[in-house]
Amino acid sequence: MIAFVSGPVAALAPDTAVVEVGGIGMAVQCTPDTLSGLRVGEHARLATSLVVREDSLTLYGFADDDERGTFELLQTASGVGPRLAQAMLAVHSPDTLRLAVANGDEKTLTAVPGIGKKGAQKLLLELKDRLGAPVGTRRAGGAAPGADGWRDQLHAALIGLGYAAREADEALDAVAPQAEAALADGARPQVPQLLKAALQTLNRSR
Repeated sequence: MIAFVSGPVAALAPDTAVVEVGGIGMAVQCTPDTLSGLRVGEHARLATSLVVREDSLTLYGFADDDERGTFELLQTASGVGPRLAQAMLAVHSPDTLRLAVANGDEKTLTAVPGIGKKGAQKLLLELKDRLGAPVGTRRAGGAAPGADGWRDQLHAALIGLGYAAREADEALDAVAPQAEAALADGARPQVPQLLKAALQTLNRSR
């Protein structure tokens, strides 16, 4: 098992980071939140989980061991593969998922693309005694920003992924209604979700 990769970041894409390890570029599948903390040319250490299939070897990367452990535990539920597990972590932090399971919160789980009401109910039953209690840690990118803080976090994440300042500004304008809607409902904008929407907007414009 490859427990982690450590080295300079050689390249970044919307869903992948390439980390140079011993002269070899390791392609690592990451969530937008994890990618937002990486910069090309800077050193990075990612906890990893290797998924082996008959026709592929896929390395998934995480900001810390807690995210990796949660990723692997999520896959012990029937119907949850690595892609869905990663999608769950792209939307929610490990502690948010633990709270959702502990409280039987279907709404939190159905916020993840690919999980419907019945799927959420099934996951709540299967994961109830597996994820454990919240540990009180919050990833930097998952911290809930204030009314305007989401703009700074999202702009920095897009610049870190190699987009020009003009492109980042345009993407911010495109997702602003989504952030403002959350604020209007009394919630705080979630940067990982906004980053995903911004990347989709940028990909369509290219």
